[in-house]
Amino acid sequence: AQCYIIDANHGTAKGQLIRTQKNEVEPIFIGEDCWLAADVTVIKGSVIEDGAVVGAKALVNGHIESNSINVGVPAKKIKERILHRDEQNVMKKSEKQSK
Repeated sequence: AQCYIIDANHGTAKGQLIRTQKNEVEPIFIGEDCWLAADVTVIKGSVIEDGAVVGAKALVNGHIESNSINVGVPAKKIKERILHRDEQNVMKKSEKQSK
């Protein structure tokens, strides 16, 4: 699916032609194990932490927490990712064995 990762923007100061102004540039960070669904736009200065999910057509313009699910314009957290049932069972067995 197509996504837009945009790390720059045009200068927009009044009194000077926009085409003559310098671009404003800020880095973007996208962590590991993230899912950006169809048509997501991520703009300059944004941080998407590990394991985050961003829903279709969302606009990321800031900070997205790790393992969160985010949707909308601008993207907002709606819930947390949870462990799959199999992973929960493995963790419970591991906890019992360590006691």
